[in-house]
Amino acid sequence: MATESRGDAPTSTVDAQPRPAAAASPSAEQPPPQQQTRQDDDDDDDDDDDAPASPPLPPRHTPVTPGPRAARLQQLYGEALHHALGKVAAWDHFAGCFPTVAARAEGVLRQVQAQMVEKLGEKCEKEFENILVARQVVPKLNELEGLIADAADRRAASADDAPEPTPPHLLPPSRLLAAHLAPALAPHRSLLNARLQTTQAQNALLVDAVRAQREDIAALLDRLETAVDDVRGANRALGRVAADLAEEARGAAV
Repeated sequence: MATESRGDAPTSTVDAQPRPAAAASPSAEQPPPQQQTRQDDDDDDDDDDDAPASPPLPPRHTPVTPGPRAARLQQLYGEALHHALGKVAAWDHFAGCFPTVAARAEGVLRQVQAQMVEKLGEKCEKEFENILVARQVVPKLNELEGLIADAADRRAASADDAPEPTPPHLLPPSRLLAAHLAPALAPHRSLLNARLQTTQAQNALLVDAVRAQREDIAALLDRLETAVDDVRGANRALGRVAADLAEEARGAAV
């Protein structure tokens, strides 16, 4: 039997292709949960630091007890508002504006009228209160009450034969200007008076010190005059025997 020899089959060389890199796992890129939580907290703190500070709250309004004039003003406004709302609350006038609705749904229209009157009254009262607070009507009227009471007390305390005060419109401009500037200058005047009193007290201490020094100087001068008198007396006493002493000295020297 003939044997068929098989040759080795040629092997084809296949170029080695690079394998694709493994996809990065999402867990490798994201930080741990604790670290992410800390970063979020730090970001929140930074946002809080960057946020502007809230403005201070306005001072709370302190109600002032109204005086007679302020109470009368509020009473007069209440009466005027009640009178005005009474015209709106009149059914004949209101129904005349909506005749069809009044004829077909009178109950609904009356309910709307009542709500309108109530809301309008509340709004007017609130607006009036805001005006009183913004314009400081009650404190100023109370101040006017004090001025009038002060004037009445002065008039009662004045003598019967006291001259009548000059009306303000007849006063000279200088007095009017001084009257307007007096409240503003009163604090400065008090401060200057305090400084003047302090300076006067210091000057009094200095005067006492100067007086004591002058007394010391006078005492020293008296002592000096006494010493001078003693020296002069000694000179006069020695003047009588000065010639004899000179001759004795010359004789002793020879």
